[in-house]
Amino acid sequence: MTPRARLTRVALWRHGQTAWNVQGRFQGQTDVALDQLGEAQARVAAEVLARLAPSALVSSDLQRARRTAQALSELTGLSVRLDPDLRETHGGVFQGLTGDEIRARYPTEWAALAAGDPHVRAEGGESRVEVAARMVRAVLRAADDLPDDGLAVLATHGGAARMAVARLIGLPLEQLGSLGVISNTAWTLLERRTSGAGGDTWVLVEHNARTLPEPVTIEEG
Repeated sequence: MTPRARLTRVALWRHGQTAWNVQGRFQGQTDVALDQLGEAQARVAAEVLARLAPSALVSSDLQRARRTAQALSELTGLSVRLDPDLRETHGGVFQGLTGDEIRARYPTEWAALAAGDPHVRAEGGESRVEVAARMVRAVLRAADDLPDDGLAVLATHGGAARMAVARLIGLPLEQLGSLGVISNTAWTLLERRTSGAGGDTWVLVEHNARTLPEPVTIEEG
């Protein structure tokens, strides 16, 4: 009899709203705080995620993610482990600018990003390839420490989370636009299935979710 694959789950949870989110500014690794609504969003989302009985809680060290993670820590009693690899993309000279300002000042770089080039970067910043690599490292560290059927919640950032998801499920970064954005305090749930031969398969269970998944009794129909 073929042994059952070992299952672990990772939820990539985007932080709550900030003033720069509202203003449409590129935050990147600028350490912007949650605004009042963002704090409330984190508390509401934490109440839902707590019902999934997470085994571990990891956060980007930027304060908007840390404060979001703290809301879940207070409900579950889990300590928050900080991992700088969960930070948002460093936007270099883009940071602090609105989309219109970036398009006006850096049209060539913006056009390359809009076209899906995963190797382009703003001056002083990171490329999508680089961000995806460190994000995957962080996800694997968290997943490797889980018991069978365990869940790790990773408080992180919208853009970086999408890059990790794309890499893990085999979606080319050039096609990142095919994966929808993650809203403030929504999460994406991934399942890792590890076979006896040691191979891993990552499955996208939910994307941009705010509610608990409903059980599926039959896939077709």
